[in-house]
Amino acid sequence: MSKFYIETFGCQMNVHDSEKVVGTMLAKGYTQVESPDDADFVLYNTCSIRDKAEQKVYHRLDTFKNGSGKGKRFGVLGCVAQQEGEAIFAKAPHVNLVVGSASYSKLPELLVQLENGAERVTGLSLDTDEAFETPLTRRDNPHKAYITIIEGCDKNCTYCVVPFTRGRERSRTAVSVMAEARQLADLGYTEIMLLGQNVNSYRDPSEEGWNFAELLARVAEIPGLRRLRFTTSHPRDFTREIVDAITANPVICNYVHLPVQSGSDKILNRMDRLYTRERYMECIGWMKASPRNIALSTDIIVGFPGETDEDFQQTMRLLDEVEYSSLFSFKYSQRPNTGALAFEEQVPEEVKRQRLLMLQEHQRQIQIRLNEDQVGRVEEVFVEGFNQSTGQWIGKTSQFRTLNFTVPAERLPASGSLAGQYCMVRVTRSGPNSLAGEQVLPA
Repeated sequence: MSKFYIETFGCQMNVHDSEKVVGTMLAKGYTQVESPDDADFVLYNTCSIRDKAEQKVYHRLDTFKNGSGKGKRFGVLGCVAQQEGEAIFAKAPHVNLVVGSASYSKLPELLVQLENGAERVTGLSLDTDEAFETPLTRRDNPHKAYITIIEGCDKNCTYCVVPFTRGRERSRTAVSVMAEARQLADLGYTEIMLLGQNVNSYRDPSEEGWNFAELLARVAEIPGLRRLRFTTSHPRDFTREIVDAITANPVICNYVHLPVQSGSDKILNRMDRLYTRERYMECIGWMKASPRNIALSTDIIVGFPGETDEDFQQTMRLLDEVEYSSLFSFKYSQRPNTGALAFEEQVPEEVKRQRLLMLQEHQRQIQIRLNEDQVGRVEEVFVEGFNQSTGQWIGKTSQFRTLNFTVPAERLPASGSLAGQYCMVRVTRSGPNSLAGEQVLPA
């Protein structure tokens, strides 16, 4: 029986895609192993949002090109597979399988072709109306789960490869999403995250015609569900109704990731983001007005072609205005098939590096201040695991803040584990990236 190893690069969408692939492989009789050295079939599920992530994959493949991969099969899945296509075979001749995310439903038949002696097999078609989800999905966590509700992207941001690697937007029916969410709740999953490249662009293709806010509200009503999250939102399609749903139902977590990318209208226009700074701040205003105290995070690209010092300073001022609880920041890198490739006024690499450092330090100071304000509060924490080196349990608050905490041994359950449980924790210390505290018993 063949053994397989899979490594995942990228976001939650890629992580969930790997769950689908693993489920399919197990159903085909393969056995999963923890090291590529022990595997007959090595799979890399890839991300191509940034050049660095793409190069990681080729570096992994290069480690096997001089004989150490003899007798093994190799597969490249996901965004790099879709972007590079059969060119991967030229760069890494020992690769046998190249499959884009829109073709995962065809993975069983592609595996059969390999088993029957085919040397190279591809699945690269984007011509599908399906939002791929599979009953063969193997959930990596017994307490929280992902559900893909929409695949692809109809936006054409000039820096982004997603429309070329994931295809156009296609939403699942609300009936199928609700059925899967109910099944997960019945199985004991208490936290669900709804996924999509532009999750709030969701539109039910059936006669019900629910928008994202309606679907969010309905899923939150499912018995047994304690927390509902979603990512990633696009400001162009973010509505007040989404905030109303968060405000109305405490099951929906008071945390929103809303990528802004730049604080400059000039750069937003060059990026073709379809909104202005004023429109973005209108969305922020709705959330700031909510009594739920919604925490906010974002994505920012520095050094986009044509970004001046003043454009960058506008982004820095946006950080002060919004006060994000966390930030994902990147230097602009050229990606194939994107409009920005034709732009002149490329920002020098050293300038991009300096701006990134300045942005990250500025955000670090904001997070230090915001996290200090959490000290003394009592928060409900969803426990994810235990850190042996610190003797602390690790969990997330509803605002998606990491909270590490201690529990007296006598309070532990008979199993000795709190993973998957919800604990009330008093915050006693804070740092720029996490909080620390101690469990408190209910009154």
